[in-house]
Amino acid sequence: MLRVLFPRRVVVLAPWLILFVAPARADDPGKTFNAEQIAFFEKEARPVLEARCLKCHGGEKKVRGNLSLKSRAAVLQGGDLGPAVALDKPDDSLLLKALDHKGELKMPPKEKLPPKEVDTLTRWVRMGLPWTPGKVEAVDGGAKGVGDEARNYWAYRPVKRPAPPGVKNAGLVRNPIDAFLLAKLEAKDLAPAPPADGVALIRRATYDLTGLPPTPEEVDAFVNDARPDAYEKLLDRLLESPRYGEKWGRHWLDLVRFAETNGYERDGPKPYAWRFRDYVIKSFNDDKPYDRFVKEQIAGDELPGRDADAVVATGYYRLGLWDDEPADPKQARYDELDDFVTTTCQGFLAMTMNCARCHEHKRDPLPQADYYRLLAFFQDVPRYSDSRDVRSSANLTDITAPEKRVTYEAPLKKREARIAELTAALVKVEDEAIRKMPAEDQRASEGVDRPEVVKKVPGYLAPARRREYQLLKGERDLLKRAPEVSGRELALSVANCPANPPETHVLIRGNAHSPALKVEPAFPTVLGFPAPALPKPAKGAKSSGRRTALADWIASPDNPLTARVMANRVWQHHFGRGIVPTPNDFGKLGEAPTNPELLDWLASDFVAGGWRLKRMHKLIMTSNAYRASAKGDADALRLDPANVLLGRFPMRRLTAEEVRDSVLAASGKLNLKAGGPSVYPPIPKEVLAGQSRPGEGWGKSPPDEAARRSVYVYVKRSLLVPILSQHDQADTDSSCPVRYTTTVPTQSLGMLNGAFTNEQAGHFAERVRREAPDDLAGQVRRAIRLTTGRTPADAEVAKDVAFVHDLRTRHGLSEDDALKQYCLLALNANEFVYLD
Repeated sequence: MLRVLFPRRVVVLAPWLILFVAPARADDPGKTFNAEQIAFFEKEARPVLEARCLKCHGGEKKVRGNLSLKSRAAVLQGGDLGPAVALDKPDDSLLLKALDHKGELKMPPKEKLPPKEVDTLTRWVRMGLPWTPGKVEAVDGGAKGVGDEARNYWAYRPVKRPAPPGVKNAGLVRNPIDAFLLAKLEAKDLAPAPPADGVALIRRATYDLTGLPPTPEEVDAFVNDARPDAYEKLLDRLLESPRYGEKWGRHWLDLVRFAETNGYERDGPKPYAWRFRDYVIKSFNDDKPYDRFVKEQIAGDELPGRDADAVVATGYYRLGLWDDEPADPKQARYDELDDFVTTTCQGFLAMTMNCARCHEHKRDPLPQADYYRLLAFFQDVPRYSDSRDVRSSANLTDITAPEKRVTYEAPLKKREARIAELTAALVKVEDEAIRKMPAEDQRASEGVDRPEVVKKVPGYLAPARRREYQLLKGERDLLKRAPEVSGRELALSVANCPANPPETHVLIRGNAHSPALKVEPAFPTVLGFPAPALPKPAKGAKSSGRRTALADWIASPDNPLTARVMANRVWQHHFGRGIVPTPNDFGKLGEAPTNPELLDWLASDFVAGGWRLKRMHKLIMTSNAYRASAKGDADALRLDPANVLLGRFPMRRLTAEEVRDSVLAASGKLNLKAGGPSVYPPIPKEVLAGQSRPGEGWGKSPPDEAARRSVYVYVKRSLLVPILSQHDQADTDSSCPVRYTTTVPTQSLGMLNGAFTNEQAGHFAERVRREAPDDLAGQVRRAIRLTTGRTPADAEVAKDVAFVHDLRTRHGLSEDDALKQYCLLALNANEFVYLD
């Protein structure tokens, strides 16, 4: 290994060749040459390349230092550290310097080439790299390995609607989904499980679509409904419930790393993030076509017309982590852009494009240049800031309806004008004081450290001038802290975008300070789409229009990934596992689909049905596969122990939000109020003490507000509500495609001893006592029904009544406390937190 020493750091070079130069230029990769030049390349230069270079710099899978010498364009593009040849100054080309063996960089590393061969390659470089047209595969900005074989991978092929397969037992096929699944089972000589009973089915469907348990009365009505379409009517009712959007919106919020704070040590708030949450919930409830949903989040601010919902949707870009004091601001900017690329590609396309940020993707045909081509679409999104000044903020937009604005615009403008006047006066005084400061402070005041210098200003002012300064500052601070303008509606969003974004370059090893090849916005090479024709922004445009091009491509029926990815996600949340078990990664680092034909059938049907999610829910949930029992027979458990073939319905534990909401539903305290600013349930002081500043950033909601659904609980990255975090709440630092269910002691301990469950157990006891007064057996029966949905047998009720009596007689508990402990027991039963 060779080492090139730089001040304060060491760069380790790979064997053979890694080149480093100033920013790259892929000048004229398609230049034509005369016959003499081409003959020289074929007879003299090409044999040297093949004999000496292509072993390490011409392979299909492994290319040292990411430098390919298989085409002229590849040589000009270069490797990890830039281009190999500088056409404008050929003698300065690092390829020639490496061949010369006089510096630290040497090629080949062990022994210098014979003088004749060095001379041949030198003449070739000085000629401008003549190349035989069509002789070798052209490489466009790092698209090596992206050929027909790569494009034939299952996820990159166009979606085609397959015919459902034939099966032996056609009577078990209720819709095409069953045919695809049954064919796989019959190939193993297995049969599907029988239908689930009515209680299990309504409980399963209600939780799947609303995230809440059915009431005992709803269970009875369904179980006793003999109509042949009773189940379909149940699904229609659940899909029309406003609770549906709260449940399925939460799945989407997981994907887009929704949180209401910035993370890092201070973990400051993201103002009005709750509007994005409400937008998502409303979109699901309205059954907004998925392609429109995609476009609004990626480019809502660029869509025609003034659509407040679409503007709120661009809050998508503002939900990620934000470092308010980065050590390297330029690198932090690219970290922010990487968040956009990562979340968009994984969330909408199931592509791990982020793996190509620093080098070619290790498994998928995704060149590093493709990563930066996608990044270029987001260059017009301004960096997040914590400014609440809507006129200067890059992430706040006034979405107030025009008829409401007239009520506040005049006084607001007057206040802002006064703030500007006071600021100008303060700057004048500050400049007077700074001129009296040491040279070091004067220089610092001209850069980012001015706020620190300003703190010293009072010490350089005469007493009268100091009082004047403090009065001006006090008035300005008071105006800035004034309550939000009544009636004005602000949204966390993308705002004030430049119409002409900065250029995008491939960054050597992802280093923001090492730009190389310039790239333009384009789509992944492997998918075979032409680069978009980007319109020139109109005069006064507030964005570049790039994100619209990206959104249109993602939401296109021709995109082979978008419909597949969303269909897989819907399947995942109904059956507990996607047809592709790695829903954010359809590449070779992910898992292969268990039933690719079914996935393509679902994807094509999704598009044909107008990208409507509720239609897909009903299609999946009316299949025999969804309605099957969770019980497996001996053959199925032996031949398909992991239930990959879905011969039986997968049992599942409730999600974190479902656990908390179900406890509140059982106790009768659940507040179904929808929308608006988030709420703050109580958090024990022991948990608050774990913060760097205990209690900071966590409000206190009234009890009825604190009892709202968990989707409305404030999401603070550094402080989670215990019952939610214990039951595997989503990680908000990045896109969360799957919540893996853990089984750990802290869950049981928290449910038994936690302040929340004990408080709710008391309310639960009050409820059953109120609904079955002076009847302990009736209270026990009601508690079982509220927590499981089923009607208990008399023997079970008698046993539980004896347990309550035992708490009173043997353990000395009062009547109220004994019932409370029984209700706490009911909330801790497996049957309460597990379905089926």
